[in-house]
Amino acid sequence: MTAKQSHAFATSQTATAILGGRPECPFMPVFGAPQVMFERGQGTQLWDVNGKRYLDFLCGIAVTSLGHSHPVVAAAIAHQANTLLHVSNFFSNPVATQTAIMVDELVSGASGLASGAGQVFFCNSGAEANEAAIKLARKFGGRGKHVVVSALGSFHGRTLAALAATGQPEKHEPFAPMPDGFRHVVFNDLKSLEASLDSSVAAVLLETVQGEGGVIPASNEYLQAVRKLCTQRGILLMIDEVQTGFARTGKWFGFQHAEIEPDVVMLAKAMGNGMPIGALWARKEIAAVFKPGDHGSTFSGTAIATAAARATIQLMIDMDAPTVASLRGRELSEKLRSINGVVEVRGKGLLLAAELKPELDAKKIASQLLDHGLVVNGVTSHALRFAPPLTVSSAEIDEAISIIKQVLQ
Repeated sequence: MTAKQSHAFATSQTATAILGGRPECPFMPVFGAPQVMFERGQGTQLWDVNGKRYLDFLCGIAVTSLGHSHPVVAAAIAHQANTLLHVSNFFSNPVATQTAIMVDELVSGASGLASGAGQVFFCNSGAEANEAAIKLARKFGGRGKHVVVSALGSFHGRTLAALAATGQPEKHEPFAPMPDGFRHVVFNDLKSLEASLDSSVAAVLLETVQGEGGVIPASNEYLQAVRKLCTQRGILLMIDEVQTGFARTGKWFGFQHAEIEPDVVMLAKAMGNGMPIGALWARKEIAAVFKPGDHGSTFSGTAIATAAARATIQLMIDMDAPTVASLRGRELSEKLRSINGVVEVRGKGLLLAAELKPELDAKKIASQLLDHGLVVNGVTSHALRFAPPLTVSSAEIDEAISIIKQVLQ
């Protein structure tokens, strides 16, 4: 435990009291020193243990898309907690069943398929959804056809297989040797992808917007060409919608911008508005290669998590979340472009990055913005990531823009 980590929580009498006088941070140092201890949230707002107010334009990394402590989601969780929390997967429960149908209807509909075209496996996170997808691809391909091709700059999770699929070699190094069966190609480069596709490839795994890679969108033409290649060669097209799914990009799912039909889709983050839940969706004929015992999770489809997801998805449907994200995203994008020091704004909907002038360090700027009450993150050395709740107001966008201008000046 470093001195910096020990000090991070001891910045106020309140934080010290919460620690119970303990001089060290109780958490493993995988996230670095915590900068703030948040106590409560409401909508776009957060308050730390000292009562300081913040605007949250990161949303727990695109998670609380309906804002913090949404009363309908909170009520659904509370009701389910007093009804049924969990049974094993030897059995079903009504709320998980209904939520699976909702997820399938959304993904199938977005893919241009009939309702019921796919099936769902629930899990606890995006990394787990990607792990399940990798296993599904290997089972689908069979022995000798097990390779998963993904893109450089991608991020698919930190469990070992999901990390191997992640196209960031610097993240692999501490855990080498990585699992075999993964290949990385240049993102948005069809020739690079085509050259990698041999008889050993079972699936291509792509994000429609590389979130952790710097908020880099795939072009529609690229995704359409990849779909065509996969169809021609009998390869699965697996789309990682963990960060982009559930209206974040201005469509229900990022792949809709390119009007393609994926074979497999991975979901998480915004699905439960803060309740840990993920999902793997696959076309029925592909899902059918899984047999009892091939995969599982103790908490797959647990009632408490799917109650949060059901309420979240229904609220998004009722508010026409894609349209809201598109409108608010356009507003935020235009206002970010007006700031002196911002040289480019990229992304889709309410998943945006503001590229700063080369002399500006995005990590330092994000820390200064936090000091001024605005939560964002430096997604690359020179770019700030913005993923506010879809419910963000124009007044809150204006307040955030004012804080950014103040800091950059």
